[in-house]
Amino acid sequence: MFDVIIAGCGPTGSMLAAELRLHDVRVLVLEKETEPVSFVRIVGLHIRSLELMAMRGLLDRIRRHGRQRPAAGFFAAIPKPVPKGLDSAYAYLLGIPQPVIERLLEEHAIELGAQVRRGCAVAGFEQDDEGVTVELANGEQLRSRYLVGCDGGRSTVRKRLGVGFPGEPSRNDTLMGEMEVGVPQEEIAAKMTELGETHRPFWLRPFGRGIYSVVVPAAGVSDRAEPPTLEDFQQQLRTVAGTDFGVHSPRWLSRFGDATRLAERYRVGRVLLAGDAAHIHPPIGGQGLNLGVQDAFNLGWKLAAQIRGWAPETLLDTYQAERHPVAEDVLDNTRAQTELLSSEPGPQAVRRLLTELMDFDEVNRHLIEKITAIGIRYDFGQGPDLLGRRLRDLDVKQGHLYDLLHRGRGLLLDRTERLTVGGWSDRVDYLADPTAALDVPSVLLRPDGHVAWIGEDQQDLDDHLSRWFGKPAH
Repeated sequence: MFDVIIAGCGPTGSMLAAELRLHDVRVLVLEKETEPVSFVRIVGLHIRSLELMAMRGLLDRIRRHGRQRPAAGFFAAIPKPVPKGLDSAYAYLLGIPQPVIERLLEEHAIELGAQVRRGCAVAGFEQDDEGVTVELANGEQLRSRYLVGCDGGRSTVRKRLGVGFPGEPSRNDTLMGEMEVGVPQEEIAAKMTELGETHRPFWLRPFGRGIYSVVVPAAGVSDRAEPPTLEDFQQQLRTVAGTDFGVHSPRWLSRFGDATRLAERYRVGRVLLAGDAAHIHPPIGGQGLNLGVQDAFNLGWKLAAQIRGWAPETLLDTYQAERHPVAEDVLDNTRAQTELLSSEPGPQAVRRLLTELMDFDEVNRHLIEKITAIGIRYDFGQGPDLLGRRLRDLDVKQGHLYDLLHRGRGLLLDRTERLTVGGWSDRVDYLADPTAALDVPSVLLRPDGHVAWIGEDQQDLDDHLSRWFGKPAH
């Protein structure tokens, strides 16, 4: 019997498995595909995801395989510079091939002791008061205490669970791929500037080594059920830009719609949803993979606490309470960005106005913080603005703050040197550092790096330790 079975070995499933293994939870990951993805699509890790990777000691390993670019131009592809004052040590985008990030996260989970079985599709399940019986497509049955569906937008787990997936169906399709071009970069840049006046869902962005990410409208090309071809891209580029830029040698080609849907519930009993199984939206802004990985970080320690027996009664419920509104916000900002890509006069007028407003640094920074998820503030009740927000990677006397979070435990950073974590020391680490660059006396961090308490009173701290980390061990 396993503690948790995870359906889906994409980035969300692998990250969740690794988070659970930090707490010695017995994890099995089931993946219906027999081999990892082979198409070399470049995905982007935004600031918050980079911070989370640093918290687990993964960032150096991942960064070696990616290319850094400025944290700018994400919102509706409006070209603006990096805003001033981004409060992070990792204020950049890391472009990395999708097969590479998926391999690295799967290896990380396996190194920590997770089991991964490929070629195993979940066909159904039944849950009771003690656990979940999972049936595979080959008829085999497995037993676990919890099941988490990380199996994508067409999630079998979500469908079998009977959770509604309301939203809007796709109205407009777009072609997206990576390929080489046959003209100088200056020519492409000039054409992009020219077309900026009548912006459409269209761009060519360099990813290095002669490879470009190409996005064009799909209207009028091929059957939606058929995979797109290089000829489709050439045709649409000529239609939109008057030239196909000599595109050739595609690495991968795909077609996506602008469907936007959000699961009504993230949990029913012992079955939970995360990643694309819980939310889908257009890829503009590059938030999808990041949103799923951040779901995993939020859920992992809470589900582990439930299994290890120390979770407060409502802790697992905070997963939906915190992450569902975040997904709602992502869906709304992708809806807005999609409208701004329209070539119709109304959306174009709004786009021109927003382009002007983004010259104000506060507006530009607000939108970048939204896209990169560093602006998230969970509702932990009344308190200073820092309460509920993630804390940046401070310099502390032992090096860097995030280095102290590798084990996935809570952390009390005490500038007063008078506090203690007492009977919670098996779940919460302690660092006394009066020199830490904080303008508050002390902070209690959850394992996901969000500030759960601010203050200097021991009794108040104990109350909040109980709220997030259960009863003390002694």
